[in-house]
Order: sequence, then structure tokens, then C-alpha cells
Amino acid sequence: MAKKYVYFFEEGSAKMKDLLGGKGANLCEMKRIGLPVPEGFVITTEACKEFFEKNDFPEGLWEEVLRAMAELERRTGKKFGGEDNPLLVSVRSGAPISMPGMMDTILNLGLNDKTVEGLAKATNNPRFAYDSYRRLIQMFGNVVLGIEHNEFEDVLDKIKKKYNAKQDVDLDVNALKEVVKEFKKVIEKHGKNFPQDPYEQLRMAIRAVFESWNNERAIVYRRINNIPDDMGTAVNIVTMVFGNMGNDSATGVAFTRNPSTGEKELYGEYLVNAQGEDVVAGIRTPKPVSELANEMPEVYDQLKNIAEILEKHYRDMQDIEFTIERRKLYILQTRTGKRTAKAAVKIAVDMVNEGLITKEEAILRVEPRHIDTLLHPSVDPKAEKVVIGKGLNASPGAAVGKIVFDPDRAVELAEKGEDVILVRPETTPDDIHGMAAAKGILTSRGGMTSHAAVVARAMGKPAVVGCEEIKIDLKTGKMFARGKVYKEGDIITIDGTSGEVYDGKVPLIMPEIGGELDILLHWADEIRKLGVRANADTPEQAKKAREFGAEGIGLARTEHMFFGEDRLPIMQEMIMARDEKERRAALNKLLPMQREDFVEFFRVMEGYPVIIRLLDPPLHEFLPSREELRDEIEELKYKLKEAKSPKEIDEIMEKINEKKKILSVVNNLHEFNPMLGFRGCRLGIIYPEIYEMQVRAIIQAAAQVKKEGREIYPEIMIPLVGHVNELRILREKLERVAKEEMEKEGVEIKYMFGTMIEVPRAALTADEIAEVAEFFSFGTNDLTQMTFGFSRDDAEAKFLRKYVEMGILPEDPFKSVDRKGVGKLMKMCIELGRKTRPDLEVGICGEQGGDPNTIEFCHIIGLNYVSCSPYRVPIARLAAAQAAVKHKKEE
Repeated sequence: MAKKYVYFFEEGSAKMKDLLGGKGANLCEMKRIGLPVPEGFVITTEACKEFFEKNDFPEGLWEEVLRAMAELERRTGKKFGGEDNPLLVSVRSGAPISMPGMMDTILNLGLNDKTVEGLAKATNNPRFAYDSYRRLIQMFGNVVLGIEHNEFEDVLDKIKKKYNAKQDVDLDVNALKEVVKEFKKVIEKHGKNFPQDPYEQLRMAIRAVFESWNNERAIVYRRINNIPDDMGTAVNIVTMVFGNMGNDSATGVAFTRNPSTGEKELYGEYLVNAQGEDVVAGIRTPKPVSELANEMPEVYDQLKNIAEILEKHYRDMQDIEFTIERRKLYILQTRTGKRTAKAAVKIAVDMVNEGLITKEEAILRVEPRHIDTLLHPSVDPKAEKVVIGKGLNASPGAAVGKIVFDPDRAVELAEKGEDVILVRPETTPDDIHGMAAAKGILTSRGGMTSHAAVVARAMGKPAVVGCEEIKIDLKTGKMFARGKVYKEGDIITIDGTSGEVYDGKVPLIMPEIGGELDILLHWADEIRKLGVRANADTPEQAKKAREFGAEGIGLARTEHMFFGEDRLPIMQEMIMARDEKERRAALNKLLPMQREDFVEFFRVMEGYPVIIRLLDPPLHEFLPSREELRDEIEELKYKLKEAKSPKEIDEIMEKINEKKKILSVVNNLHEFNPMLGFRGCRLGIIYPEIYEMQVRAIIQAAAQVKKEGREIYPEIMIPLVGHVNELRILREKLERVAKEEMEKEGVEIKYMFGTMIEVPRAALTADEIAEVAEFFSFGTNDLTQMTFGFSRDDAEAKFLRKYVEMGILPEDPFKSVDRKGVGKLMKMCIELGRKTRPDLEVGICGEQGGDPNTIEFCHIIGLNYVSCSPYRVPIARLAAAQAAVKHKKEE
């Protein structure tokens, strides 16, 4: 039996998204439930995949399309290519996962020099017919023939000036005939012709939509949103309905709830006498959908009713495209609506309260990056501000950055670490890479459903759109706002919550968790199995982590406590010591400082565990570099030549000798690869007095806090263990210190000794190490580095990004754990460790501990907790709950 490539709308359903794409499956579903959908059919994603294999239509596809077109003619009573009452269709893309604006669409297909006259007669509206024809030539020229959109726009602008027309709708039929003629000349200038055969148009259009799956903007969008490259797109052939037939016709986009705030209201925009592309392209500023209630009340009521039906049917907020043809409403598309982070959280919580979805479903509805966005800054209301423009508040949040007019330039500067605001008259899908790189987006044209607004909301980027008072000249690279001229590199601040644009840098403030987000995260806490701790190096960071819901500290790096102005000289004194006695003398000065650090940590984390990692980095990190010391010595020698008095000479000589002494120690400590050298437990074994001081400080602090009536749970982490004997030697020495301090203080402290698993050998011999260690914590930064043999400091800049782009690696292994390599070591390590010690506590504290994909993996392999930076704690709480929901059935 021949493979079926074409499905009429009544043959499919919402469950067939993989085969029919999101748009096609939902058109089928709406037809099935009796909503007013134009006649049409879908070409499957399977056909697209086979097209790419053969670089041509699969066998039998074109014959199926011809049969389907004949059936459309029968159903509509119109003929494709007919000169009396021609059938026109749209050819639209539709991937299984929504990719708004990334692929291609062609409207009004079937018009030519003869059928346009037939359409004019049939509708008694020549202006409408030629308006539709010029649109087809422009879209076909751009999408199918690859001619720049701007070439057509320049012609249109000239003719508008000639006829004194402010907007496209002001052009009469004669002007539009002239536009058609000039548009054909644009195509001919490129050595091509606009095809007059409607079936040739259709064949070329289907091919172009297939090929748009692999256009640059679609590839970039998939990369940003982690969408697989092998899904392919369906092609939807839909009978045209016309919103550009006059003032009783319109086209628009509506959301069943406000996509910015989440409020339960019909929200959207429409344009009278227009086609759908006019709304999303942002060329004309549309009206809010609420005004439709005055212009066409019966249509508005019908739209509102359909919106409610669709939301209840899909049990999620819907984004609906509609067209009104002579006061008759048609629904052209419904899909799950893109929404801001704030709206996503509010809608999820409200829908649980309305009984539409469960708590588990609400947890899955909010993406972890939504939480990240909610923790983004907002403009400080108390700050002084100079407003230079006000547009539509398309996507909330605030951003400060340098003005950039070109998307490629935005990427270039962002890669150098610059914060940029992408400023454009309007954005197009081709700008996607610049939008992703920018901190925020500002456009002078477009509405709340324009490309810039929809994509910015999906990305969680602050955006102000339709700021018409700001004039942007891309040719000269200038922006004009309230009497001031801005150029690339000038700093502005945009507020996507208020829609205001400010001159210069305005202070921003970080938000706090509350309202619906607090409710959602508490639901997440009820559902998740993984604990969530924080990596924190100061009591202030620990406090912030607790505010965000951390259940303890998974990593406190003690080395960061030694860099303070009052401590670094003592630390250097300890390193410069000639023997153990001098070293201990310096360590005794550091002891009370360390103790105070730990006291504050324990107070903030009362009732929760605190993992303190003993000194890890090589000692040379606390000393100046060799180059710096050599330069300083040379400078002092130069000053010595200029010295005039014996006293001055003596002082300079003393400084030179001191610098030489430090240089000698630095040279002594110098290693070719410090990351694999004298650091971690190796340091503790050779200089045990360092770790002894730290453990003494931990137990003394714990005793002090316990005497205050607080419950505390210190966990002492010994880093970089690769052999059980390293751990055994250190634990025996440090246990003696801990017991000695508890006896002195007269208190019993419940503490644990454990290690960080960051050396592959430790993972492979975890059964032996678990005989001595009571807990493991994966340091995935080093474990990844040593497993791959990649330097985490150099790989990113030199080759890692290219590896991901080329598909050698699916993603950066320093951002998300490499499940097949590093992950396999982790899984083996847990199994071996718990074979020896069934109650072994296991966590992760590397950078990947806040990555949702890594958190899911940690849930699967049975970790007790993940630990991440304070601002990622809410993300981890949600991601851990999502992992629990997704894997509930398996468990």
C-alpha cells in the first residue's frame, strides 16, 4: 500500500502533531469540534524528511496533492487557475513544535494576470484583487525566488509617495496595478520570472516551505530552544479567506489570556482591510481586539466564545489567528500561546485554582528559564530617569546596554562580553541571532503581536515595541529621540514592563519571590524528591539562598574567604613560612577569622546541613604572578638608580629583597598544569596543619552556635581525593582535631566527613572510598575536565562552541552534564558507593547543578540533592519537581 502523504482536515486530530505539525494537527482538531475553519489539507512531516533525503518530492506526493486540489475545487465550487471565480490557497509551514515566524508562508497562491481579473469580477472589488496579487508577487519573490524583501518595499514606498498615500490601504486600484507591474520588474531584474501557471506556483511554494526548515533563522531558533533538527515541517494548503476585502473585513491575532500578565481576558490585535502578515510584520499599528466589540459586535461575541471553547478544550492559553471576510469569522490557527515568565506562572496557578489542570500539570507548564527571567532586574522606581520614548510594553523586565542597529553586530559585541540593546524599526525572523545575543529589544514599529514582541516574550527578553516617536535610520546608524541623536555604542535603558525608554544607564533592582511564583514553588517542593542546596562563599550569599528556598549549603569554598584585604597578607605569610612552626603561627591568626565565617554560615542555615570544602586551590593563587613580581622588581631597580639618600636606597633594597623572596616561593610553587598539581587533599597531606586549622574553626563555630540553642549540621568535605588512602590519612588526623575541640567546648556536634568526586579514579573506586567517606559530592566541573581532557578555561573560547555547532557534541558539557560519559561515571560511582555504605549521602555541586537537564539526570540516578548558585535555587526547585513528575510512572 502506497504511503499516505496528504490528510484533509477532517482526517486528522491534535494527537497527530508529529506527523501533521502543530498548525495542521490543530486545524484538524478545530474542524473536528465544529469551529469555522476554511477547507484544506496537510502534507506530512514524513514527506519533508523524504524530500531532504532525495532533494525532491517523494514518489506519489505530487499526484496526491493534485487529487486533493481537485477535491478542494469540488468542495468550494471554485477552480484553481479558473478565470471566473478562482480558487486561491495559502501554503503555510507548521513544525511539530511551534517556531513562530521562523519558516515560510505564501498567501493568495493561484493568482496570475488572468485570474486576478476573474477575482475582481467575482468579488466586484478590483482594488482587493490587485492588492492580493501584489502581495502574492512580493511573498513569492521573497520566499520562493530568494529576492530581498526590502527591494519590494522600496518600490512600494516610491509608489506611495507618488500617489500621496500614507499607508498601503490608501493605494487605489490603479496604483496597485502599477505596483504589480513594478514588482514583476524587480523579479525580472534578477533574471527570473513570476510563474503564471498556478500549479507551477504551488509546486515551487511547497518546495520552498520544505526548504525553509533549514533556513538560517530556523536553525538558530532550534539551537536556542533545543528543538531537534530531524523533525521536519508539515505544509498546510488552506483555502484563502480574505481580510482585505474592505472595511467589513479584518485579520488579527488573539490570546485567550493576556500573554504579558496572565490576566484572564481576551487579548490581541486586529487590522481592518488587511491580511495576516500585516499584523505580525508590524508594518501597520493594529487596534486592540476589544475595539472589535464596537466595530463588529456579533463577530466579537463569536470570537470570544470560540476563545473560551479552545482554552477549555486544550486546557491551556491559546494563541489564535483569525480572519473576518465580509463579517464572517474564520479561525486559521490555534496553538499554545507564547507567554512571559510572569504570565506563565500566573496562568499555571490560576488554571489549577479554576480546576482546569492539576498541580503536576502546572509544574510542567512553567519552563525553568521562566523562573530565571522572573529573577531578572527591573528599573529602580526611586532612580532619576530621563524618558526618551514610550512604546508598548511587549515583554517585561529591564535591560541596560549599548545601542546596536545590526543583529550581526549584536552577536559580535555580546561575544566580547558587552551588554547590547538591539534597536530596529521592526524585527524580522532573520534577526533571531541578534535578538538572542541582546539584553533587550527596542523597535519603532509593530504591536503586541509583532515578531519582536512574540519572540522576545518566548526568549524572556525585555522588549519595547511600536515606539513611534523614536526614529531609526539604519543607513546612517542613528536613532533620533526627543531632540537627541543616538549612535551605536550609546547607552540606553529599556523597561519592558512600562514600555518606557530611558537615556543612559538607570539603576536596576532584583526582584523577590512572592505571589503566584511562591505558590508554584511550594507545589514543586511537595512533589520533588531531590533536595536543593546552594553553593555560597559568604554569609550574605547563604542568606539570599535561604530566601530563595535552599535547604542547606552544598558547597562553601573556603579559599574565597582568604582573599579579603585583612586576610590575604596573613595567607601569604603562611605560604612564605620557612617551617611548620612559622606556618602554624600564621594559621593561628587566620583561625578566629575562619571561625567567624562559619558561625555566620551556621546561623543563617540553622537546621540545615552546611558542606564546607577544605582548602582546594594551589597555593600560588594567593601570591602575585611571576610576571607581576618581575615587573615590580625591575621598576624598583630603576627607582634605585634615581635614589638620592642612603635611607631611600635602604628602603628600596628592602622592598627588592622582599619581592625576590616572594618570587623565589612563586618559582618553587610553579607548576606546568596547576589543576593537576599540588592542590586539594595533596596540600592537606603535605601540610596537615592547614586542614587542622580549618576543622578546628568549623567545630569551634558549631559549638558556639549550638550553645545559642540552634541545630546545626556541619559536613566537612575533603577535595580532590583519587585514592582511599589519601582520605583515610586525612580523616584520622582531622577526627582527632574534631574530638579534641568538642571535649574543650563540652558539646557533642553531629558532623560528617566526605569527599568531592572530581577525579575519575575516585568514581571508579567509590566502593573503597565509601568505607571512609560518609558523603559524596560530585564536582562536575573538574570531573568533566578530567574525563574529556578539556581545559574548562580554554575549551569554550578555542573549540567547544564550534564542536556544538558542528554536532560533534550535543551541547557544552560544562553547562549540562554529559550523560553518556561523565554521567556513566556518576551512576557507577553511586552504585559502588552505596554497595559499601547504603545510607551514603550523594549530591552535586558543580556548575551543572543548576541546569534543568542535569537535575533531571540527578533525579534518575538517585542523588539526594543538587546544589547551585543562590539565584538558580528556584530554577532547581522547579526542575527537580518536573523530573519527579516526568519519571513518576517509571518509578
